Amino acid sequence: MVPEGLLYSEDHEWIKVGGKTGRVGITHHAQEALGSVVFVELPEVGSRVAAGEALGVLESVKAASDYYSPVSGAVVAVNEELPDSPNLINEEPYDRGWLVELELDDPAQLDKLLTAEKYIELISADGK
Repeated sequence: MVPEGLLYSEDHEWIKVGGKTGRVGITHHAQEALGSVVFVELPEVGSRVAAGEALGVLESVKAASDYYSPVSGAVVAVNEELPDSPNLINEEPYDRGWLVELELDDPAQLDKLLTAEKYIELISADGK
């Protein structure tokens, strides 16, 4: 369950870029490891984030875990469905379970992210 056409971070986030913005979420692998998500902390629209910086927190029945920005930019949208339906992250991590949209500061940062093939190698090396 690693869709082509997305880029992946080593922290198990994905980004789908369209123009100057990118939609960010966590991967199927990450949501599976986390377990049933019961709470989502989303950043404020208009806030700025650096690549690798925490965007917010996901709480599951197992643990709480930060999720990170794969690139630097400004938060231009958050998934308004998640506060009432955090389970969307488990059910549809690449679709309705997206977390935030960012306006990219530097599209060249995308070159540091992993293709689907490289991400599969990463999670396979984790023993999954």
